[in-house]
Amino acid sequence: MIDRPRDQLIPVTQWNARHPWPPIGGLRHLIFFSASNGFDKVIRRIGRRVLIDEAAFFVWANTQGGAK
Repeated sequence: MIDRPRDQLIPVTQWNARHPWPPIGGLRHLIFFSASNGFDKVIRRIGRRVLIDEAAFFVWANTQGGAK
């Protein structure tokens, strides 16, 4: 059996304790428009709680276009 680290699921309110960017308001904006911006691959909803999949967030962030 291969031992791999578990994916980290971080509550939105605790995101900035681990990462300085994006701020909570920015995360909430991304979550609100998640169906149209692809951020739905990053969030996990458990009941009313919204969690951010840390590894999926960085994959998503790296696939976003930027200033060229």
